[in-house]
Amino acid sequence: MTALAFEQNAFVPEIEQNVLGALLLGGDIHEILATLQEHHFVEAFHRAVFRAAVAGQERYGSSNPGVVKRLIDETAATEFEKSTGLQVSAYLARLVSSATASGTRAVDNARKVIDQWARISIAGEAGRVYAAANDPSADARAVASEAAKNLDDIISELRNGGVKKTRVSVGGAAMRAVEAAQAARETGSGLTGVTWGLTDLNRMTGGIQRRDLTLIGARPSMGKTTVALSCAIKAARAGHCCGIVSLEMDADKLATRAMADIMFDWRRRVPYTNIIRGEVSDEDIDAIMEAQMELDRLPLLIDEQAGQTSTDIRVRAERLAEDTAKRGTPLEVLFIDHLGLIRPSSRYSGNRVNEIAEITSGMKSLARELDIAVVLLSQLSRALESREEKRPMLSDLRDSGAIEQDADMIAFLFRESYYLERASGGSFEQQEARADKLVECQNKLEFIIAKQRNGSLGTVDLFADMAFSAVRNGART
Repeated sequence: MTALAFEQNAFVPEIEQNVLGALLLGGDIHEILATLQEHHFVEAFHRAVFRAAVAGQERYGSSNPGVVKRLIDETAATEFEKSTGLQVSAYLARLVSSATASGTRAVDNARKVIDQWARISIAGEAGRVYAAANDPSADARAVASEAAKNLDDIISELRNGGVKKTRVSVGGAAMRAVEAAQAARETGSGLTGVTWGLTDLNRMTGGIQRRDLTLIGARPSMGKTTVALSCAIKAARAGHCCGIVSLEMDADKLATRAMADIMFDWRRRVPYTNIIRGEVSDEDIDAIMEAQMELDRLPLLIDEQAGQTSTDIRVRAERLAEDTAKRGTPLEVLFIDHLGLIRPSSRYSGNRVNEIAEITSGMKSLARELDIAVVLLSQLSRALESREEKRPMLSDLRDSGAIEQDADMIAFLFRESYYLERASGGSFEQQEARADKLVECQNKLEFIIAKQRNGSLGTVDLFADMAFSAVRNGART
């Protein structure tokens, strides 16, 4: 067989040829077409063949050699025949005869095509960076920024195209469900997931579910970070390893809040702002040191790096999962604060809807692949501030319906006291009524479950004291 002229010495044409041969053989090839895109093929003519195979499936439900030959672009076919001395029909026949994989193996080879494309793309990017870095007039910051964006796009492609697909019988899945139900029954907790540390919330949700994406949305000052941190502490106290990815607040500030939360139950109540400013007594210092030692014993870790992409978060989460597994306390829950600060890849630059969809899809995949629960915090649209009823609803989710689609559970936080404290005007009776209402709901935090794939919807009333970053069970009447 006459060899095609490939520019890259590192290119292995047989990888692409095998996949194309499988496409031409027919059969169930939809998974291959769902995995690969045209640009993943390094050889130009292979891109033309793949494009024709996709067109054949769309128009005629077939990608056999005859259909593909008719649909191949004439210019591409002519250039191929001139450069190789081969007839297109003869080359397609050889692709079919050389194909060695179908079904699952063909899908594995499709992923190898993506790996090869990524490897060659990385080499090309490295060459570009090397050339630019050797130009004395080059802006080093711009060179590094461009390289980071391009590499991030490559990694994103690898993640999306190379995701492992697992298959399990319905009987096997049912057995896992039975085991989880039995475990919940034996413990008497009713939990099938990781505890929230809040009785009514556990009862309504069964805990923070592993392999699920849970989104907690709220306007600023409603308590997103406070709820996430307080629940993480409670879960860690119960022996569950938790990670917090903080894109907004540094680890020291989070730790200060955590100490105030722990001391809240000791009747040594020191506002976290006082700890930050050093406005504490000698007795307070002793309690703070004791709280620090308790935190040090908990399987709770913080990643404070700002400006991370979803790929960065995935890489760090994988490392965290590996490290914690080696220590004997495998990662179970990852809290991410918050969605709006996750830096999107450049693939959908400027299209915020698609950027958000890419991020939430990535976080959902992360939960499933690492077998952990992912709790993603999100800031809601300020549009709700203009309406009389301030309690959030699903339409207040910013930028994309993909959030609602990808999340297994969506909850909103609402503190009426926040708005009552800032309200003004009205008659004396109205002001008096506001003051009475404020006393009544001063420490009330509503945890509103607006979506839950496997449970009911409703509101759980919690106790929250924001000065001490403390969230507890609500009062029962």
